[in-house]
Amino acid sequence: MANELLTQRLGSAGKVITVAGRDHLWWGAEKPTVLLLGHIDTVWPIGSLKEIPFAINGDKLTGPGCVDMKSGVVQGIHAIAQANHDGVAFLLTTDEEIGSTTSRALIEKAAATAKAVLVLECAQHEALKTARKGTSDYKIIAHGLAAHAGLEPEKGINAGLAISEIALAVSQIGAAELGTTVTPTVIKAGTTTNTVPAQAELSIDVRCWSAAEQQRVDQSVKAISSTLPGIRIEVLGGINRPPMEASMSMELFALAKQLAPAAGVTELANAEVGGASDGNFTAALGIPTIDGLGAVGAGAHAQNEWVSVLAIEPRVKLLAAMITHLLKTN
Repeated sequence: MANELLTQRLGSAGKVITVAGRDHLWWGAEKPTVLLLGHIDTVWPIGSLKEIPFAINGDKLTGPGCVDMKSGVVQGIHAIAQANHDGVAFLLTTDEEIGSTTSRALIEKAAATAKAVLVLECAQHEALKTARKGTSDYKIIAHGLAAHAGLEPEKGINAGLAISEIALAVSQIGAAELGTTVTPTVIKAGTTTNTVPAQAELSIDVRCWSAAEQQRVDQSVKAISSTLPGIRIEVLGGINRPPMEASMSMELFALAKQLAPAAGVTELANAEVGGASDGNFTAALGIPTIDGLGAVGAGAHAQNEWVSVLAIEPRVKLLAAMITHLLKTN
């Protein structure tokens, strides 16, 4: 569908690039001056359209993935069509929602020559996103020893107890005063109710505003141990997306504010958000990056996801104006 719209509006289809069995779509310049970045995967399972069909009621457009980020993709294509787009590339990935493991190198390659990266994730209550926390994901596995819980529990080494102890220790690594969150999420232990658990697992979600904090947490998590004799600890995972620090976006935000009135966008604000995007990767390379240039709406990942229809045209005009200005000043 994205390639069909690219062909209709821009006169040519994008190039499908397959990485580790997953397809991504690159349209435009091989060495772009301006890179538009988006993703066409969503969190919704196949068949969701039957339960939440596409609809427009007044100003609200609804449907699975509409705000995160199908509308942003469409807006990006129309904005490119309105701009002088020599030197522009549009990269659409298909694994953003699951960590961009196959697309990260492709994103970094596309951004290498760019003077600016414009990310088409949804706005934050109409505001552009000028900073995003970095994310890290870990799984800690405690290896113990099974034994019959009734006959000889003393012969077991309880991995469930170990992982509970570790979950409490992990929860103390965060730093609220710095906005660093370290959150134990999924905990699994044991196989049957009458057996001392031989293995247990803990998943951890980490969010940090700075690279230094992300490194501190990484070292602390990887140094976790258990006080239970005989337990072996295995730590998997690590840093996924580095932070998108505000210093990488403020010049682009100033440009957006300058161009916004002529596009029909009034009182343009900026926001710092806890969620990460693929813009984190490009900002970490030292390339000016701004996010939230896609749809205005709310409810990402929820059944009440919606997009403001009236906001689409002004946001397209703003994006087109930014592209044109950035290319002229190259």
